[in-house]
Amino acid sequence: MSGETDLQTLLASMRPRLDDRVFAFASATPDQPLPQEAGIVMRFSEREGTTLVLPMEDATRLGIEGTFPCRMITLDIHSSLEAVGFLAAILPRLAAAGIGVNPVSAFHHDHLFVPSDRAEDALAILSGIAAEAQAGAIRRGPVASN
Repeated sequence: MSGETDLQTLLASMRPRLDDRVFAFASATPDQPLPQEAGIVMRFSEREGTTLVLPMEDATRLGIEGTFPCRMITLDIHSSLEAVGFLAAILPRLAAAGIGVNPVSAFHHDHLFVPSDRAEDALAILSGIAAEAQAGAIRRGPVASN
């Protein structure tokens, strides 16, 4: 097993990092060729087609119809894919602020795609969660008081 599994360590040690780019979600058919220069950061195959996440600028340039203009926040801690409760501790706080999130757990980090116009708000909330955890205010589970 690779990565951190302790919830307290994950919350206290995460360093949310906001990517400068605006991304889009798009769908490609199985037979649609995808250019290498598209800058795709995620591709996921579903029965109905392939979901892509790529910079909005690339989608526009290549004529790929994108939706959900968003920014990517990377939680800079190597979280284990078997860690329990990490996203469950974070997502309710973003939801309470009215911020929709499309989370992606990759091998090394968790990434949160949030609406581009709420990215700074999301970053502040995540930084607050980390500060609370460092101060010991978050000890167990996803519920923490403000």
